[in-house]
Amino acid sequence: MKIVLFSDIHANLPALEAFFKDIETRGYDAIYCLGDLVGYNIWPNEVVQEIKKRNIPTIAGNYDLGIGRNINECGCAYKTDIEKANGSISISFTNEIMHDAERAYLRTLPAHIKVEFQLNEDKLNLLLVHGSPRKINEYLFEDREEKSMLRIMKNADADILCFGHTHKPFHRVIAETNDGVTRHRHAINIGSVGKPKDNDKRGGYVLLNIKEDSSILKADSITVDFIRFEYDYEKSAKAVEQSPLPNGYADNLRNGY
Repeated sequence: MKIVLFSDIHANLPALEAFFKDIETRGYDAIYCLGDLVGYNIWPNEVVQEIKKRNIPTIAGNYDLGIGRNINECGCAYKTDIEKANGSISISFTNEIMHDAERAYLRTLPAHIKVEFQLNEDKLNLLLVHGSPRKINEYLFEDREEKSMLRIMKNADADILCFGHTHKPFHRVIAETNDGVTRHRHAINIGSVGKPKDNDKRGGYVLLNIKEDSSILKADSITVDFIRFEYDYEKSAKAVEQSPLPNGYADNLRNGY
């Protein structure tokens, strides 16, 4: 089974449109969105409409949660006063232009999606979250201590944990041995369609491959393809500059951060 996973569109309609064109060439069996449809650009309603039109199973991101509730708080971990000020402008602007129907959709999105596979007498749990199983806006970075990542996954009963929020893609395989048996858990950050932060301005998503012989006992039986695609980032950047949003968000799109 090939599963398309994407996240963190952040109202970037040109990136989302390019993403949909790219996945048409890949061939896949299922698709899920891990949230943060809105914020930081001018097309939050259009992005929601495109997701709804395709009936894509979607979970709420922290930005979706704030806008869905019509509050001026996105749960974002801004570090500087400038970032906080810019973030305040972004969420206020998004709340101002959001339509009632699209806001209502955001408000009803689930927090998690869990998919259980039965393969070769093994149960294989795929858990989709936005930040982490514990908190919608918790950041799981690649350098997180292995014991901590393993504890999070065990407590959530997740063999494969997929998440976004940091906009920085990675795949870590964590081994755990008990009674002479080693099982492997997979932590996968799927990156960002519309606001990448890994110094690559192309949009990104994941193709998760689960095969008939995939097993928690075989680390390489579950594979991940990190896919990047070109889009008209200049159109998205100029849209920011022609709006009340901070011009710094346009610079981020042009530089992949």
